[in-house]
Amino acid sequence: MAVFEKRGPYQWRVKIRKKGFPVQTKTFHTKKNAEEWAKKTESEMERGAFICNSAAEQTTVAEILDLYERENFPRLVDGGKRARGPLTLLKKHFGHISVAALRSNHVATFRDLRLKTVSPQSVKHEIGLLGRALKSAQIDAGIHLPHGLPTAQIRMPKLPPGRDRRLQVGEEQRLIDAAITSKSKAIENIIIIALETGARRGEIAAMRWEHIALKSRTWVIPFGETRKSPRTVPLSFKAIKILGGIPRRIDGNVWGVEKDSITQAFTRVCKRAESEGLRFHDLRHEATSRLFEKGLSIMEVASITGHKDLKMLVRYTHLRAENLAEKLG
Repeated sequence: MAVFEKRGPYQWRVKIRKKGFPVQTKTFHTKKNAEEWAKKTESEMERGAFICNSAAEQTTVAEILDLYERENFPRLVDGGKRARGPLTLLKKHFGHISVAALRSNHVATFRDLRLKTVSPQSVKHEIGLLGRALKSAQIDAGIHLPHGLPTAQIRMPKLPPGRDRRLQVGEEQRLIDAAITSKSKAIENIIIIALETGARRGEIAAMRWEHIALKSRTWVIPFGETRKSPRTVPLSFKAIKILGGIPRRIDGNVWGVEKDSITQAFTRVCKRAESEGLRFHDLRHEATSRLFEKGLSIMEVASITGHKDLKMLVRYTHLRAENLAEKLG
């Protein structure tokens, strides 16, 4: 039954009490609007179609993002450091909006604005983070999304063609020679580990001895930003030789360097080695391609590199035509 109460010259509050449902309260500027809402709500309750949106109306996107940060960031391989920047940006843009009011046009406007200053891949990651936070709130906190998942109702930025940069003949040795003279004592070994495992820069930076078993030749990479479960990477004899010769640090870290430090050191190495247009992430492309060239299956390569999407695995694979020609005979 709906009860109407005049609370001022321009406010009418309606309260609906019905057995089996939480009390519903809402305030309107006119009694007519209040009566229409009450009639619609009671009808939905009678038909079993009523969905309570009060939590979504009373919760802002900023609160959803805060909840996601508390619940999920501690499980990430880097403690969520890389995602905190995008999270802060999302709070600034969407934080004041209630979950109930958030629609796809808000996300589309954000997408177009960000594409003016950053890459499509970065925008895709940012929108993906917002989508995961909203999904988590819906599943774990029971907050209904009255307009559906807004991040799934827009066109995602079109990604440019994947990079196909591979190491040229003699380039790997030039990189190693340049790394030996680098100020960074770890960069030589880090380059080799990247080529032997296909691991990401952040995963390598976060390597800890407790996750490495030299005897069984495995490295366990714990939860990460793109993974819901750990993965175990097999280590080649070359990788084992490198790791076996590294002195153990007291803090348990293998390298004791941050991701950005790896990038900076690798950039200096490339300059000395005269390797133009090479990025550290290209080593992951190179390693993935080499795994296929060794004859490993798609599933075997994916289990090593951690790719969950076959399309993304294809983007990371660049087989040399001359090697394929040898197989053709």
